[in-house]
Amino acid sequence: MTIQKYKQRGVWLVAIVALMIVSTAALRSTAFGQSNSLTPLQLKIERQRSRLNSAEQEERRDAVSQLAAMRHPDASRAAIPALADLSPSVRSTAASAILALPGPESAAILIPLLSDKDEFVRREAAYALGKTRSSNAVVPLVERLRTDKEPGVRGAAAVALGEMSAAAAVPDLISVISSQTQSAGSKKSKKTKAEQNAFVLRAAARALGQIGDRAALPALLAALANEKNDDDLRRESAAALGLIGDETSLPGLRDALSARDPYLSLAANDAIKMILKSKVRPGM
Repeated sequence: MTIQKYKQRGVWLVAIVALMIVSTAALRSTAFGQSNSLTPLQLKIERQRSRLNSAEQEERRDAVSQLAAMRHPDASRAAIPALADLSPSVRSTAASAILALPGPESAAILIPLLSDKDEFVRREAAYALGKTRSSNAVVPLVERLRTDKEPGVRGAAAVALGEMSAAAAVPDLISVISSQTQSAGSKKSKKTKAEQNAFVLRAAARALGQIGDRAALPALLAALANEKNDDDLRRESAAALGLIGDETSLPGLRDALSARDPYLSLAANDAIKMILKSKVRPGM
């Protein structure tokens, strides 16, 4: 599915928000006509819902934060209109405020935000989608990983895919790691890859470890072995190899024990222990 199709879903989101606003008005009218029947939670939700109409951006953002803190589906539904707020800070806060809804429902609402014009909103939407654990979010997150111009958004997409253990994303995550390993010797590409996109690289390596697919072993071992790579990438690669837990990683990890970076040596040692421990059968 292409980004264009996800952008088209923005129209659908606007329709949902409009419906929510109409429904909210009707419910609020009924609720205040029967205020004695409202529970304490409902009263709290209504209080924050009314603040979403404030002319002050910070008050609207705080209202969304308060709704998020309730961790209740009704509070999350009250926060949905804030996803269309004019302020990026309110929209980004609302992304995490709807996570009390069922995963597929919150994912369907969040996916259009991956095409938001604001980098911060796209980033927070990606993080939130990872927490939904919805398989429907995998394709749009991979699209962000591939094409977004902002490293922060690509890194957030990688983090989310790792949280979701999205096996379908493994080839694209491997591509991120492999492109760095292949170009690490190039002076022209070193600054772009190692400095500007360090977060993306670390996130991709970590995600591969969380997913646990053995197909990632060659790329991770290559990233670990290449001394021209950023130390943070090599550490994350070592940790990821430990999570995958395959014995074929042991020689490469043992080579890293003598690394000049003591933290890389420690990460390799921890990974080795993890792999060996996983091979010990209970009762032996």
